[in-house]
Amino acid sequence: MSLAPFDLNLRHLRALAAIVAQGSMSAAAQAVSLSQPALTQGLAKIERQLGTPLFDRRADGVRPTEAGLLMAERASAALDHLAEATRSGLRGGGRGFARPDLLMTATQLHAFLSLVEAGSFAGAAVRTGITQPALHRAVRDLEQLGGVPLAERSGRGLVVTAAGRKLARGVRLAATEIAAAIGEISPDPGVGSRITIGAMPLSRALLLPRVIAALVRVEPRAAIDIREGSWRELVDPLRDGAIDLMVGALRDPPPAGLDQEALFEDRLVVVGRAGHPLGEMRQPTLADYARYGWIIGHAETPLRQHWHDLFAGHPAPPAPIECGSVMVIRGVLRESDLLTLLSPEQVAMEVESGVLAQIGPPLPRGQRAIGITTRTGWRPTLVQQRFLALLREAGDVTRLQESE
Repeated sequence: MSLAPFDLNLRHLRALAAIVAQGSMSAAAQAVSLSQPALTQGLAKIERQLGTPLFDRRADGVRPTEAGLLMAERASAALDHLAEATRSGLRGGGRGFARPDLLMTATQLHAFLSLVEAGSFAGAAVRTGITQPALHRAVRDLEQLGGVPLAERSGRGLVVTAAGRKLARGVRLAATEIAAAIGEISPDPGVGSRITIGAMPLSRALLLPRVIAALVRVEPRAAIDIREGSWRELVDPLRDGAIDLMVGALRDPPPAGLDQEALFEDRLVVVGRAGHPLGEMRQPTLADYARYGWIIGHAETPLRQHWHDLFAGHPAPPAPIECGSVMVIRGVLRESDLLTLLSPEQVAMEVESGVLAQIGPPLPRGQRAIGITTRTGWRPTLVQQRFLALLREAGDVTRLQESE
């Protein structure tokens, strides 16, 4: 049975950084308010669970192994996420504890996160094997620590409060850090090989398939989870730690708390059905484009802004359809004279097969940056680093091809 993040004792994880800093079990025990025997036993249990030593015991004290340093760093980052979530979300007006995160247990956090993800106590009980009374008790205990309600009944359902959502995000991020540490130091090379990718529409066409195929060749044990969606659908899961990174069109400027890395510039083109009335024109004018209806992106998306830029200073044509699904857009284009803006890569197969066609030349101001979006402070595992390297290589190849 694989080791889960909250199988590890949070208090003992918190002590790892103190042991590294103090170089002594007795000094570390005093720093974290544990007895030395309790800390020694706790450390031994964590090492048994992980299957690797975290510290070398010497006559002059203890020294962290490479695994110990990594585990201590990841554990500290996990606990920082939890502390930030309680600072920003669990302000109980004096009813809760000053530092509720120091009193929370792994069992309580596992129960609460399971409740949030399942949406009900019954569903969480099925997921975890924890009884419903035990789940209720864990959530009540967390609410008492923070002094605020985390979940409330609404009709027949359950609604997570704002404080509960903030805590859930911190718990997910903490679990992500601990899981990364477990994977990186595990003696089993198959553990810790998971990467969860948020795939935006453009990246799903050619870029991601190439890079994922390359990753599987060099990392055959990699477990790859792909979550498809628009930027708007993926950004909160990214912030929550449910996905590791997003690949697709970048935002300008980058939203707070997120980092962006450009891979290449994509050049938009006007796309319509094969045999479209404008298909034979080498240089359609804006007036020509404006004679037809358009499928445009949703508000606040780069595609929508590029469409506005295209007709800036001129009467905008009718746009009866707003859509973010490339699959739906392709189908509608095939059956109508509507036009849209897309990347050539997104319709390459349809153009090659004679179903769709590029209408006119690439747009002179239709460039958008395609790249990687991650959480600020995210530290990728070795497998995730390999995937990022392959993405960058693919971006370099695309830039070279575009410059030729």
